[in-house]
Amino acid sequence: MKKLQIDIVSDVMCPWCIVGYKGLENALQQLAPSLEAEISWLPFELNPQMPIEGQDLTQHIMEKYGITKQQSDQNRDMLTQRGKDVEFDFNFSDQLRMINSFDLHRLLTWAKDQGKQHELQLALFSAHFTNNTPLNIKEKLLEIVKSVDLDVATAENILDSDQYSQRVRAEQKLSLDRGIHSVPTFIINNKYSVSGGQPAASFKKVLQEIAQEL
Repeated sequence: MKKLQIDIVSDVMCPWCIVGYKGLENALQQLAPSLEAEISWLPFELNPQMPIEGQDLTQHIMEKYGITKQQSDQNRDMLTQRGKDVEFDFNFSDQLRMINSFDLHRLLTWAKDQGKQHELQLALFSAHFTNNTPLNIKEKLLEIVKSVDLDVATAENILDSDQYSQRVRAEQKLSLDRGIHSVPTFIINNKYSVSGGQPAASFKKVLQEIAQEL
């Protein structure tokens, strides 16, 4: 069996990040058991200047990309279908908001030390995009933390302090120094990179090529 290390530079606010991950997951399932991967998530903030209350997602997308409401709706329809293709449910309701994700990255960094980062990352994606859970409300975040068997009291202490801030910023800087300015970016064995929400077939081809060099 050959093993790969895959670091995913990602933001919970990024729908293409979960689409891309699900494509990767599908490819790895097809290549098992001859190839497996250890997956780690690295922080990226799509909107580091976003205030804590966030912004209506449709309004945010229209302003950021200079598109119309109709174009935004078309993008949502396309993403919803891509989600179905990889067995992930997007629910783009009017309640969905774009928020600053720095606190999410602090929790994910802590969860990594507890061996629970991957579970928390996927739970946050589902909470945000499927359940429209407001991730800028501490009580809601703590419910998600509890759902993946992480200690709620410790998580609350982290959110009420600046713990893990320095580490998150250092990891963000490392990605920027690597020339990464968009997400998702999949870094394989610290040598190769794949960008965007690629389908399983694309990931499978790349992974097979890299595995041949091992």
